[in-house]
Amino acid sequence: MAKSDDTPLTDAQREIMDVVWDHEEVTVTQVRDELAKNREVARNTVQTMIVRLEERGWLKHREEGRTFWYSAKRPRVASLGAKVAQMVDRFFAGSPEDMVTALMEYRGLSTEEADRIRQMIDKADTKKGGRS
Repeated sequence: MAKSDDTPLTDAQREIMDVVWDHEEVTVTQVRDELAKNREVARNTVQTMIVRLEERGWLKHREEGRTFWYSAKRPRVASLGAKVAQMVDRFFAGSPEDMVTALMEYRGLSTEEADRIRQMIDKADTKKGGRS
């Protein structure tokens, strides 16, 4: 059984996972063909990266004859969470408050976005039993 690795995906790993999430189930050749639309990439490189993603717990496979079909073991949002946590640590010295402040000051939030965020915070507080 593959262990679950929560370190953020590299850009190349994320690119492969995006192909898998978009197509639901793929072969190594299909992934290579999708990536080759933007740049040349060797099939062996893609295969090695897919095996590593499976080892990290991001992918699973089933065998059909001699063909391995790969599908996502974790949802797309799981990779975003790790990347956001890394961004908060790297750019905001571990402060989610500073990240939100930067978002509000430099991009702004619509009333609808702010309302949805408030609802998400309220829901998280309810799950945790409220703040101390």
